[in-house]
Amino acid sequence: MLGGKLNTLLAVVEQQNFTKAAKALALTQPAVSHHIRELEEELGVQLIVRRGGRIILTPEGEIAVKYARRMKALYDKLHTELMNTERGRKQLRVGITHTAESNLTAEALAKCSEENPGLSITILTDTIKNLYDMLSSYEIDMAIVEGNPAEEGLRSVMLDTDHLLCVMSVNNPLSRRAMVTLEQLKRERMILRLPTSATRVLFEATLRSINDAIENFNVTLEVDNIATIKDLIRKDLGVSILPKSACMDELRKGKIAALPIEDLSMVRETRLVYHKDFGDNDILEAIVRAYQKTAGTYD
Repeated sequence: MLGGKLNTLLAVVEQQNFTKAAKALALTQPAVSHHIRELEEELGVQLIVRRGGRIILTPEGEIAVKYARRMKALYDKLHTELMNTERGRKQLRVGITHTAESNLTAEALAKCSEENPGLSITILTDTIKNLYDMLSSYEIDMAIVEGNPAEEGLRSVMLDTDHLLCVMSVNNPLSRRAMVTLEQLKRERMILRLPTSATRVLFEATLRSINDAIENFNVTLEVDNIATIKDLIRKDLGVSILPKSACMDELRKGKIAALPIEDLSMVRETRLVYHKDFGDNDILEAIVRAYQKTAGTYD
């Protein structure tokens, strides 16, 4: 199992209290303190400091916790895979972005599990940055994200290409046009994703490439949740910039309209990212097939 002292360190960081960590580990508080002291002596560095009742990690402590979490995730994965092998099952943890949460990705993963008896999939939703952190620490097996991976040790396969479009209510006069111009867009109330979202980053980068800026637009609301943005758009409370893939169901049902922006092309790839040491090619191929099959029903 994971080294007892490393496990104690993780518990102290999680609980932010030695006494609570001791209770969680079924140890005494002196035993927890002893584990931390021994670990610091073994590594030759100070890992934590207590300040005002708070537990604060030193820079060395941050590194130790990062690797301890990775070791724990790997041990948990080992234990799970051994149990599943005995039962003839496979378990997969897949991270997806908030954009992927709103498109066909979850449906594709559900179909993949349905078409592959014995395969159980857990879906976790987070930001791209956090998903890459979770990949690095082996907390997830793979991630479906927008754009190419920049991290070393990762491989990816393209699942699809996606376009960012101007999305609006069917009651907005612009919805009757074939496309919208930037000048028309600047006169609309805009409801956008947060500045840290991949969608927002691509939109602003594209504007800069044509010597324009987000400050020239009437951004009245910033929302992290795509479903909330689409709900506000349906009520004609503004327009937004969203991936086409995240709006397919509403577009098919005529609940919203989506138009290209004149002279502004915003295309990105949706990719399945995984560790280079992920050895189950059958699962990779099954996910790609399920995604392509599901995407075909939205064409």
